[in-house]
Amino acid sequence: MVEYSFFTVFRVQKKGVQMEESKEIEHNSKKRDSSGKMIFEDPILCAQFVRGYTDMPIFQNVQPEDIENVSNRYIHMFMEERQSDVVNKIYLRDISSEEREPFYLLTLIEHKSSIDYNVVMQILRYMVYIWEDYEKQMEMKHKGISTTKDFKYPPVLPIVYYEGMEKWEGEMELKDRILLSDVFEEFLPQMKCKRVQLKDYSDEELMEKKDELSVVFMISKVWQMDDFVRLGENVPKEHLERTFKETPEYLLKVIAKITAALLTKINVPEEEIEAFTEQIKERKMGMLFENFQAYDVQETRRIEHEKAVKEVTETLTAEITERVTEEVTERVTTEVTQESISKLVEVIKELGNTKEDAIQKLMEKYALVRESAKEQVDLYW
Repeated sequence: MVEYSFFTVFRVQKKGVQMEESKEIEHNSKKRDSSGKMIFEDPILCAQFVRGYTDMPIFQNVQPEDIENVSNRYIHMFMEERQSDVVNKIYLRDISSEEREPFYLLTLIEHKSSIDYNVVMQILRYMVYIWEDYEKQMEMKHKGISTTKDFKYPPVLPIVYYEGMEKWEGEMELKDRILLSDVFEEFLPQMKCKRVQLKDYSDEELMEKKDELSVVFMISKVWQMDDFVRLGENVPKEHLERTFKETPEYLLKVIAKITAALLTKINVPEEEIEAFTEQIKERKMGMLFENFQAYDVQETRRIEHEKAVKEVTETLTAEITERVTEEVTERVTTEVTQESISKLVEVIKELGNTKEDAIQKLMEKYALVRESAKEQVDLYW
């Protein structure tokens, strides 16, 4: 039996969500992308992906041991995106052939968390690069083989894996990006990408797959705390316990890291993330959502904000009230005092007394210094 193999190229998008451009969104988008990178780097999760989400019988028997990470060879093809890309070589062992040399079926998977309308053109460039690299490899083994009649290039299966909130509206066919494609259609490469859109899968459909990746994907669909609460209500404890019963210890740690990256994007506090992921590492799946279910980041922040606003408002109100009271008291006291002084000066004058008598009387009655008493007498005399 001849051993066949193909490459999977997982290109993890590093750009932020296009609808928002804040630093926080960009940071969280990178967290999400790093979770995608971890998924496709792991052989168990990668095998579960190609078996469960491509809908192609040729992949149904792919096992983790059939997957080899060869990112170092191909990573430079993505230039500035190199830190987030994954290239896996996958062996197909159940296909018989008369070919002497095994061929490579290459599957290029583009990971996106936001809609990219030019993704089909990007993938075409990657496909051409892969074919050129394959040709060079074969020429090194057999000089001039690429010019022979029987030489064939490996097929490439381009897949766009999309986990964004909005429905994907980017073109999946190359002709849709070419001007006057209806006129020149027969001269254009007939290229079409396969889309795997995470939002198309309900929690129930994912649970039917009964593997670790399905749980990771359910968490990947969480974009706000309400989604997480819903997930905790929909996923039975028994399902989680069965799914992770035989999961290797190393993979539990990988899934914990992926989950931490995904929870970070909805601004869950680090202490909550740590507590949650520790349950994964310790295989306490039945308790996974019990304590976390009622925790709502946005609601907690709203309550804390309202409390802070209330405290500040009460403090300011008290200060303003005290200040106003003092000002009113002072104003009223001043008005009463001035009225009394004016009447007293008037009476002293009517009785035939002198200004000096009035000054002395004001100094005694209102505890004024001589200069102030004189000013009042001059004012009302």
